[in-house]
Amino acid sequence: MSNSFILGTDNAPSHMIELMYRMKVWDVMTRELRVGSRTSTLAELQGIMRDNNISGIPIAEGGRLYGIISMDDIIRCLQQGAMGDSAADRMTKNVISLEDDMPLSFAISTMEKHRFGRFPVLNKHGELVGILTSRDILVHLLIAMNKEMALLESSLNPQPTSEAGGVLIREYTTRKFDFENAGKASTEIKKILVDRGIGSKIARKVAVASYELEMNQVCHSLGGTLSFKLTEETAEIVAQDLGPGIEDLESALIEGWSTANEWVRSLGFGAGMGLPNTKRVSDEFSISGGPSGTRVVTSFRLRAEPSV
Repeated sequence: MSNSFILGTDNAPSHMIELMYRMKVWDVMTRELRVGSRTSTLAELQGIMRDNNISGIPIAEGGRLYGIISMDDIIRCLQQGAMGDSAADRMTKNVISLEDDMPLSFAISTMEKHRFGRFPVLNKHGELVGILTSRDILVHLLIAMNKEMALLESSLNPQPTSEAGGVLIREYTTRKFDFENAGKASTEIKKILVDRGIGSKIARKVAVASYELEMNQVCHSLGGTLSFKLTEETAEIVAQDLGPGIEDLESALIEGWSTANEWVRSLGFGAGMGLPNTKRVSDEFSISGGPSGTRVVTSFRLRAEPSV
């Protein structure tokens, strides 16, 4: 595996994609830094890289990043007999860096675009606090996936549920751009259906609708609520957000139509499939609203229609 390999989202498993959306750069970056100064020679930097088995080293002083020296720079200086040159003379100065509180999925998109082996990570004060490589991402995603699997296999106590007369009701709250918790409601709804013995085909449809509605609120609204009601006959989801509303509700149901900004699109959302997918899997679907918010009601029959 080359250093330029970055894990993309096109063919990644769904659980791994969800982890990418929840994690931040600071969750996976390398914090124990090996740095050089502007006066360090290329020979000195080569020794540091060899001793620590790394292929690049940032040039920083007092937390301020000045540039980076890569293995390609070392090889070039070896060929030119210039190993006595200083880092200041040979380093790459226009360095593309990442921010430590950046969503990991955004960082992956940046790494895919530029195809560098490593990216310096800065904090909100512009100080060098870490390095991010594709290996860091893969290792931490695998660790996180193992933890997720352990949680799924363990017997967790269910959260309190409002249930009376055979009707289960649960409500979830969403917040704007809260990608860390996005998807939790739909995951729990699917678990409820599976635990109740609902068929996998129906459970999957309800999970798709709840996920799309949940992510729509996180990506496009000021937040809202997702209400889930389960009876013996039907499963119903009511999504009510706090605005700013959708100007053209008919267009919103057309595949590919989206109002997402570039940042949301860079996270892998905003493809304009949320509402069309919800309508497609639902047995009944309605949408209404105005500037104060949008309301979507979708329901699913849990039993087959009687034959005539």
